[in-house]
Amino acid sequence: MHTEAVRSFVRAAELGQLQHAADELGVTQQAVSKRIATLERELDVRLFTRTARGVELTLDGQAFLPYARNIITGVDRAITAIRPGSRALRIDVLGLRSAQAVVLHDYWRSHPETDLDVVTLKVNDPRVAVTAVQAGDIDASFRSVTDPATLPRDVQMIHAFDSPLELLVGPRHPLAPARTLTPSQLRQHRIWVPGIAPRSEWAEFYDQLATDFDLRIDAAGPNFGNEVLLDILADSADVATLVGSRDRYIWPTNYDLRRIPIVNPTLAYPLSLIFPRANPHPGLRAIINHFGSLAPLPETAWLPSWATTPRRSEAEFGAVPGEVGCCAARGRMEFAGQQHQ
Repeated sequence: MHTEAVRSFVRAAELGQLQHAADELGVTQQAVSKRIATLERELDVRLFTRTARGVELTLDGQAFLPYARNIITGVDRAITAIRPGSRALRIDVLGLRSAQAVVLHDYWRSHPETDLDVVTLKVNDPRVAVTAVQAGDIDASFRSVTDPATLPRDVQMIHAFDSPLELLVGPRHPLAPARTLTPSQLRQHRIWVPGIAPRSEWAEFYDQLATDFDLRIDAAGPNFGNEVLLDILADSADVATLVGSRDRYIWPTNYDLRRIPIVNPTLAYPLSLIFPRANPHPGLRAIINHFGSLAPLPETAWLPSWATTPRRSEAEFGAVPGEVGCCAARGRMEFAGQQHQ
């Protein structure tokens, strides 16, 4: 079965006119007609009936259409899999105001020639992002699989960078005057983090954080988004939340919200990058190298037990097969002085 004949059928079915399909495919209407006629002979069915407005699918054509779309999608993915540099580098981030998006934007500002497509998969389970990488829907994803042993062999995960946490509070909160805070000073204060989804990496992160430092972290109530969260913080005298130091938040000046760094130890969220082990998009190399230019964590920092260990060889795709992206779970207290040697 000729794939261009199948492609012509799909576009004619979607556009309803052979001429429109021909214009989009860059061929003549006669060529599209011949392709579809050949396809009908191979299948021994009629796929279209002609009308005054163009063409309409027969019952057989309606039955064949979803499978034809799958054929074309598979062919396109196969082509891009062996020619990844011929299209934009598509990277999944957790949110367009997240630290990952901010770092990518900083990189793009220095390299505006980079053909970059930043997307946000609306999923909480990192395994879904892994599947999207495998399928070729995206080239890389800023997600962490907390048990790297479960990663498919054709996908690798490396350390990207770490995001120090800050406490975000309104002006009436008792901790608002502080310039820095230690984790022990956060005890007994309600830290509200709406949107902690089951099976997500951040659910495991906050579980470990609350356990290690005896913190009161909850996700009670629905998540109405950052704007509502900021509204509540501005009016509250007892609610705080945690944000990443590189996360971008915007609020009215009259809210007078305070971002307070947490130190001794610095609490940090580890960010990983997942991408194909074989033939990754060539544009990834420069971005991974860019991570090395980011400021390191202080000597005393806390990371969860599943944080991946950064290695210099990570800038080389597959330079250490079977080793890059391994988990450095040496206990729940991880110190930056050990991790960045």
